Amino acid sequence: MPVDEALNARMRDALAAHAGISEKQMMGGQCFFLNGNMLCGARRHNDGVGRFMFRVGKAHEAGALRDPTAEAVVHGTRKLGGFVRSNEGDCDDAALLRWLALCLEHAAALPAKD
Repeated sequence: MPVDEALNARMRDALAAHAGISEKQMMGGQCFFLNGNMLCGARRHNDGVGRFMFRVGKAHEAGALRDPTAEAVVHGTRKLGGFVRSNEGDCDDAALLRWLALCLEHAAALPAKD
């Protein structure tokens, strides 16, 4: 499945003010990192729906899943603890910034990776 540049551009724009952001293609899409720690990702799935993935951390996962637009992330057959996803249509700019605030808080508490 191709990388979705429109979804990636939204993520880049939302993260533009933050230092230490990098990107890498993985998990079938584009993932974004803060100081080497995964923050989030974006991809268009086989069903044609674009989705954002957010690493909110296990401490915030239960609260994040109470949001009706959020779902647990399952990669293959494995549920990824501390991750949620949201469809692009449910994630306007304000919602994207709210999700990224949780991701940035979680990643900033982790030691930097090379």
